[in-house]
Amino acid sequence: GAGGIGQPLSLLMAMDSNVGELCIFDLDVAMVPPAGVAADLGHLERKCSVKGYTMPVGKSPAEYLEECLTGCHLVLVPAGVPRKPGMTRDDLFKTNAGIAKGIVEACAKFCPEAVLGMIVNPVNSVVPAMAELYKKKGLDPMKIVGITTLDVVRANKFVGEIAGKNPNYVNVPVVGGHAGTTILPLFSQDKVAKTIESDKIPDLDKHVQDAGTDVVNAKGGKGSATLSMAYAGARFGKSVLAGLSGRRRVECAYCKSDITDLPYFAQKVVLGEGGIVKLLPLGELNEHETKRLEEAKEQLKGEIETGMKYAETESLA
Repeated sequence: GAGGIGQPLSLLMAMDSNVGELCIFDLDVAMVPPAGVAADLGHLERKCSVKGYTMPVGKSPAEYLEECLTGCHLVLVPAGVPRKPGMTRDDLFKTNAGIAKGIVEACAKFCPEAVLGMIVNPVNSVVPAMAELYKKKGLDPMKIVGITTLDVVRANKFVGEIAGKNPNYVNVPVVGGHAGTTILPLFSQDKVAKTIESDKIPDLDKHVQDAGTDVVNAKGGKGSATLSMAYAGARFGKSVLAGLSGRRRVECAYCKSDITDLPYFAQKVVLGEGGIVKLLPLGELNEHETKRLEEAKEQLKGEIETGMKYAETESLA
């Protein structure tokens, strides 16, 4: 939690009135020691206490995170390595699944009832892998949630720009997955977005899909979408905490699902006491969206299989 996403995410979560204690964990090679981030955030005019926890590289989180995770209701996991030039999605998955597994294993041991918000790429494969491992362990796979909120945030912002409206009043559901063609914004289901001329929709759709790459390019290879990801992660985190405290919220999220014929999917979910309490149907899709749904599912299917195969050969300690 002391990296490019972790620091701004910690700042935003520290400002949420539902947060009583904020624990920041990272490796001893983090750009800033977690204890330093905690000391800094500990001076905000907020009621929450902040603590930092460190682990040496190569060690097991389950051996280091008992104090950090015990009593947690929500664990946000911005972890893993970014995709480097020449790296395939499979290479990225193998590395990041191992990293995610260490954290998930520790959560299974010390806070099995907590909601785990995964920001670990490739989300489309990592979430099925970790949810299946949770299920194998006899825990609730619905506690493992892929945070896809940034796709929604971007869709809302881009629609607001085109329509000249405040994006706070735009709410485009984004379904499917969290990479490339699997990202499917349902513009027809938002009152502002559906006023945009239909010939502009394919480009707008692509703009949402490619937005992450646009940020990487704009940063000249010196980073990716960290600040907007932290903003989106905090939006989702705040909704989870609101739900846990009895005020239900609706967000889009990627999780175990029976909404389509795929076993994992991003759709609108109701967040309540215990985390995800209900999955909402996709609703009515127009012709463009119906065609895109098939494309998205085709791509997503293989990415889900990658994750499920991983879980067949692994298990949580």
